[in-house]
Amino acid sequence: MKPTDSELEILHVLWANGPSTVRQVHEKLSQSRDIGYTTALKLMQIMHEKGFVSREEEGRSHTYTALVSEEDTQRNLVDRFVETAFRGSASKLVMQILGQHKASREELDEIKKLLNDLNRD
Repeated sequence: MKPTDSELEILHVLWANGPSTVRQVHEKLSQSRDIGYTTALKLMQIMHEKGFVSREEEGRSHTYTALVSEEDTQRNLVDRFVETAFRGSASKLVMQILGQHKASREELDEIKKLLNDLNRD
């Protein structure tokens, strides 16, 4: 199951800051967009039901922890995207990205290193 865009925003906060209360997540999200506290709370409750986060009850506050890793989530999202948008062709994805965006010298060097490392395996 893949997280929605809003759930992914919450996961980014949890990955960056570790276990957090709804209030802490809400404060972080509010810095970049208009979101109500009850909306954040409801999203996090749904994420708990879906198994994306765990919840510890401490009195009246609940602390949420991401149960899915950032790397696994990114891998799953990319795999699904490549499969659906590019019919499984990673090379078409890379060509589209490099054709649309100017990569920096550092990024190109990283890509070359990755390709070299893949060729060694």
